[in-house]
Amino acid sequence: MNLFLQTLGRVAVVLTLSSVTPLVVRAQTAPATGDETKRYELGGITVSGARYLDTNTLIGLTGLRVGDPISIPGEEIGKAIRKLWDQGILGDVSVAITRIDGNRIFLDFNLKERPRLSSFDFEGISKGQADDLKNKIKLIRGKVVTDALLSNTKTQVRKFYTNKGFLDTKVNIVQVPDSSLSNSVVLKIKVDKGGKSKIREIAFEGNEAFKDSKLKGKFKKTKEKKFPKLLNSGKFQRSEFEDDKAKLIDFYNSEGYRDAIVVSDTLERVGDALKLKIRVDEGPKYYFRNITWAGNYLYDDKTLASVLGIKEGSVYSKETLDKRLNYNPTGQDITSLYMNDGYLFFSIDPVETKVEGDSIDIEMRITEGVQARIKEINIAGNTKTTDHVIRRELRTLPGDKFNRELLIRSQREISTLGYFDPEKVGMVPVPNQADGTVDINYTVVEKPSDQITLSGGWGGYAGFIGTVGLVFNNFSLRKAKDFRNWTPVPAGDGQRIALNVQANGLQYQAYSFSFTEPWLGGRKPNSFSFSLNRSINRLTYGSTFDIQNGAFIKSNTASISLGRRLRWPDDYFTLSNSLGVTQYETKDYQLFENFQNGKATNITLNTTLARNSIDNPTYTRRGSSLALSVSLTPPYSAIKGAHPNSNEWVEFHKWMFDASWFTPIVGKLVLNTRAHFGFIGTYNSSRQIGPFERFKLGGSGLAAGGSQNFAVGTEFIGLRGYADPNDANAIPTAQQFQNGGVVYNKYVMEMRYPVSLNPAATVYVLSFAEAGNAFNSYTNYNPYKLYRSAGVGARIFMSAFGLLGFDFGRAFDTVPRNSTNASSAQDRNQFHFIIGQQIR
Repeated sequence: MNLFLQTLGRVAVVLTLSSVTPLVVRAQTAPATGDETKRYELGGITVSGARYLDTNTLIGLTGLRVGDPISIPGEEIGKAIRKLWDQGILGDVSVAITRIDGNRIFLDFNLKERPRLSSFDFEGISKGQADDLKNKIKLIRGKVVTDALLSNTKTQVRKFYTNKGFLDTKVNIVQVPDSSLSNSVVLKIKVDKGGKSKIREIAFEGNEAFKDSKLKGKFKKTKEKKFPKLLNSGKFQRSEFEDDKAKLIDFYNSEGYRDAIVVSDTLERVGDALKLKIRVDEGPKYYFRNITWAGNYLYDDKTLASVLGIKEGSVYSKETLDKRLNYNPTGQDITSLYMNDGYLFFSIDPVETKVEGDSIDIEMRITEGVQARIKEINIAGNTKTTDHVIRRELRTLPGDKFNRELLIRSQREISTLGYFDPEKVGMVPVPNQADGTVDINYTVVEKPSDQITLSGGWGGYAGFIGTVGLVFNNFSLRKAKDFRNWTPVPAGDGQRIALNVQANGLQYQAYSFSFTEPWLGGRKPNSFSFSLNRSINRLTYGSTFDIQNGAFIKSNTASISLGRRLRWPDDYFTLSNSLGVTQYETKDYQLFENFQNGKATNITLNTTLARNSIDNPTYTRRGSSLALSVSLTPPYSAIKGAHPNSNEWVEFHKWMFDASWFTPIVGKLVLNTRAHFGFIGTYNSSRQIGPFERFKLGGSGLAAGGSQNFAVGTEFIGLRGYADPNDANAIPTAQQFQNGGVVYNKYVMEMRYPVSLNPAATVYVLSFAEAGNAFNSYTNYNPYKLYRSAGVGARIFMSAFGLLGFDFGRAFDTVPRNSTNASSAQDRNQFHFIIGQQIR
């Protein structure tokens, strides 16, 4: 009875001594003697005071059943009350004997229910924070207000503010009766956030192998708030700190300290700031000793040891061991060695067989299994693109041996198509160990790939130039004959159609059309494309021009191209050949000295050898892109007497090399290094190099300065921090009507970091340093005389509009003045806007 009274201090047990006149008696404070105890049979149980709770359920919770023996006084009633009380839904419980019939006793449990939640609100915090808290604590109207509910609410609120750096948050919950509802309350949650606590110091104890600064650098989220670390928040969040502790241990493990542990961590108050003290036990540093192999039959020990690449005496590192066994991004690993030969069911288990002193022996226990062959290829998620467009890019075909390397390559090929979100291209092997086969399930998520261009720009001599363009990157010529497929255009077969119109009224107009079939015939990756271009530029005299009799230059171009994917040196290489014919017509147009009136024809054969192994065309993390291009015209000057008027036939040979490498640094941070070279010449040293296909550097590489430069196929090379071509400060220094350089070189280093990888709008920021120059003649060429610059920028790739971006560049070198604008001042700070393509 003592235990009963201690647990139920507020509960009265009502006993009656007769069936006529009930008498309320408080429970005795001392155990009853044997003479005072009487045994009854429980004849019935009733519940009173319950308004919302089910009476049968409550009776069941007591644990008492009709017909049970019961002692008065005794333990049975005390246990029943405790069971009801432990539910947390009652505010008071008492028991009365309603009647006694012979040896049968009847009991009534009188209950007082806890109030129910009507509503709740916060005091002392902003509306935005209150809304965030409502989503976290999830208080439901009508729920019983229990002690556990109140305690959990306080805990959630404190945790919310602790994660924001408010470690002294106080929470008080007041229950206010709701007059509109019976037995309901409104909870007033009063919050006092207190001051935000910042970590001023992180101190380590027990570390001998590494300095504090080294260990602090392994924390990604837990940082000190002190000068000069102005960008660090100094906020302490327990969950993030636990992740950082795991990273710290991973670091120790990678350096050979396999037994390292965090012994303790404490937060100390230092004024209004915090000091975080972390005690570590590094343990001894271990080294690899003997590595043996068991269960290997396909490859001998020497071969496996060579692939593993871990020598005796190397620092013991679980991270290194795991990479060399399972996935090594910089080279081959043991698992790839087997799985690239079909052994999908291969497994390897490194077991530490002996730890002696500071040395560890490991036995590699291998289960090779059998070679698996691909049974089925399944593709899901392509709602617009037809299956064959995806299947023709796969390196994994039914009947082939399973190959993990080719599986990853297939994923890369799908990603680079440009029709799907590259971050969501999935591949899942589904092994069928019973028959030694595997199904490959590819999943894709379509993204918009067609583009519309509506832009305007200031183009030097031509003034304001407007552009309208349409690009259908996933067109289907096959479906075009059925009008039901025009929604708005037939799509899904991977063909490309581009239309573009650029105009400045009647003064300048340009039209272009191109079509590309990436798989001519549908069986091999042999691409076919053709294009048509027409432009006309009329020279302005002052502010007017004469349409009928004024000076102009016209050009009409038709080209056809064939390309194919090579198998050697590897199948990242492509070779393309194109033939283009352009006819120029000029009238009183001072493009260059000997060609102001007349017609000229440019017949060019171009061959490009390229290798592209980038993983993602939108935001590239790794891989490279290399291209060597040669453009040749017939050597007219070598044919004696064939064409006495050399200006009628354009002659040149042009060589260009572009290289770009992408290297992941940390996480999503990527370093992009680029190099570009180009030169143009003639077959006859006595023949002057014409104005066609020259190089111009400066600006974004898009603001060409004069529309006549488009007509003669000028290569515009961006050089951020400097003015656009044809400006007084452009590169190279030019006399009036200069047509650009005959040789150029350029180098770029660029750091990129993504802000958003959403396929609808991929955004990344960048910083750059670059240098380049173009030269008017080979005698002036100096590869070390470069115009240097640095700056920052951003890129936004939107599926509907292509690439948009801006750069701010600071020029480091002075550009000699153009003689026609000698008084103009060079602006070393330049903003550049990019649309449609990236600065090369």
